[in-house]
Amino acid sequence: MKYFIITPSDNLSKYVRYFWVLEGEASLDNPYIHRGMADGCAELLFHYNGIFDELAHEKFTGKSFASGLVGQSQIVRRFSIDNSFGIFGVYLYPFAVSQFFAIPGSDLKNQMIDLKTLLGAQANELEEKMMLASDNFQRVTIISGFLEKKLKTIKKQPPGIFETIRDIIQTTSHTNVEDLAKRNFLSTRQFERNFKQIAGFSPKLFSRIIRFQNALAQYNEKNKSLTEIAYTCGYYDQSHFIQDFKEFSGHNPKEYFLNNAEGTAWRET
Repeated sequence: MKYFIITPSDNLSKYVRYFWVLEGEASLDNPYIHRGMADGCAELLFHYNGIFDELAHEKFTGKSFASGLVGQSQIVRRFSIDNSFGIFGVYLYPFAVSQFFAIPGSDLKNQMIDLKTLLGAQANELEEKMMLASDNFQRVTIISGFLEKKLKTIKKQPPGIFETIRDIIQTTSHTNVEDLAKRNFLSTRQFERNFKQIAGFSPKLFSRIIRFQNALAQYNEKNKSLTEIAYTCGYYDQSHFIQDFKEFSGHNPKEYFLNNAEGTAWRET
């Protein structure tokens, strides 16, 4: 299995965290199961080789899309494939969705939208280019050109809440909603309402999900104990760490970090 990330251009870096690629082999005897966990960010996906089946309690529930947008999520989803696969992803800051596609984060949370529903007539051309690209660096060029063209249509100055969301993602400190509201010159109630419309979740829930994602990123820190991981990521105690981890991943953290749990194979690459 191969996984790697590619840094976006300076023009896109305010909206795109990074591009990523996952490629691997699977078979009927040895299917690959991918587990989508809670995430405060959205992502554009292009399955250029193979399409996953979505699972619920080990049962097939339908084919996933070939390409589309996965919104910010607080739930766990499971997908399976029994042949070779290749996925190209565009990992977006949550506010990028409203800027690029004019969709409030509150409408997108826990949703998966296929590319045609998202883009209409533009979808077929973009999907064809991405699927037929000679390699993933050409895919970066194609999708970067598409997104940079959309950037040119943005007229309004990004609101301060964008920076607040970015700060929460890039730090592990606890979120004080009243302080964040003051920083944005808003009442607490107005700030929470605006934040939820953009990010999809309340500031507190969003911060919990980001803290959980920071914990996931510690997977290869094999020299750290679970207690050290918990405190590194801003948890007050291990019980809160375990509670959030179970809710947002479906795994006990010990199972995830120590026992090669389902959906962790790509992190070993």
